[in-house]
Amino acid sequence: MDEQVQALAARAAELLVARGESIAVCESSAGGMISAALLSVPGASAYYRGGAVVYTIVGSAALIGGVVSPPEGMRGATEQFARYQAEAIRLKLDTTWGTGETGATGPTPNRYGDPNGHAWLAVHGPVTRTRQVLTGSDDRQANMVAFTVASLELLIEALSAAA
Repeated sequence: MDEQVQALAARAAELLVARGESIAVCESSAGGMISAALLSVPGASAYYRGGAVVYTIVGSAALIGGVVSPPEGMRGATEQFARYQAEAIRLKLDTTWGTGETGATGPTPNRYGDPNGHAWLAVHGPVTRTRQVLTGSDDRQANMVAFTVASLELLIEALSAAA
């Protein structure tokens, strides 16, 4: 695992454990890397409740649907969808925090025409935050890592703001 990803996951875990809080992850373009990073930290069962990789709207409806109504006309790879993912997974798994990640990794644009290296991230909990990532890269694997790094950084930012 990337050293930067590992260090960020360890910091997020440290903050969650110190506060006795829990997290659930809903990711798309990162393909499970955010969950894998958080789970790679020893003692993850103290804070990590579960996650979902929802790569399509159909997957989203099946895995995180039913706890909060999706916004009208919502589509993937948007700030609105990332917020929905974060809130829905938090409510679905009854956690303190939820994260959402959705985007286009490449090497070709997604079906909505969003550019490669484009993602929206969200954290929902005592503090809610969103962030857009634009790497400008067509490198699928590098974008997955970049989205994971940015997601963990956003989580740490929200955890620190809520302290």
